[in-house]
Amino acid sequence: MLSVSLDQARYGCNLVAHGVFQEPSLYTVKALFILDNDGNRLLSKYYDPELYPSMKEQNNFEKNVFNKTHKADNEIAFLEGMTVVYKSSIDLFFYVVGSPQENELMLMSVLNCLFDSLTQILSSCAGCHGNRCGSNAGGWGKNVERRYLLENMEGVFLVVDEIIDGGVILESDPQQVLQKVNYKSDESPLSEQSVAQHPPLTMSKGGQTVSGGKAPIMDGR
Repeated sequence: MLSVSLDQARYGCNLVAHGVFQEPSLYTVKALFILDNDGNRLLSKYYDPELYPSMKEQNNFEKNVFNKTHKADNEIAFLEGMTVVYKSSIDLFFYVVGSPQENELMLMSVLNCLFDSLTQILSSCAGCHGNRCGSNAGGWGKNVERRYLLENMEGVFLVVDEIIDGGVILESDPQQVLQKVNYKSDESPLSEQSVAQHPPLTMSKGGQTVSGGKAPIMDGR
């Protein structure tokens, strides 16, 4: 778990340079997205309704972030007034976005929790292809790639929702996330639950969710 108070996690009250507090923000995490190695969106959630409210603005931001980071060796970038933490695996890039005053370690804990949770889920699913469901076919982390992610989007949605709710960090321990995801899967078949929570095609004022085709796209608030 994060070693911060509930108020800090909920309102993002972070002390910045010269000991000055910035205006409180509800959205500790402003956005989260996963891109492939060509910069195409596979999953994206924007939690702050004032941050890039249109699809065009979101796509431009993601393209800019990808172009500035996909060949860099760093894990943190400051782009367009945002703090961006990221990591890559084979043909995927994972990004978590916060305000410029946000604690980078807090954002990195979210990123690591997302990556580690998906590593275990996708590695287990990869084992199913070898008729050994739950086995790790290629070692932890080696199956975090585009094709396994697209084959298991239901689980990816559940993982993201267990880590972040409306921009507020709920969990940073991947084992706790996996336990909750598995519990929900036991309550209801994963595919049925995911369909109920994430309809195949929905439209909203600030974004849209599209599934099917070459690369499912997900936007949410």
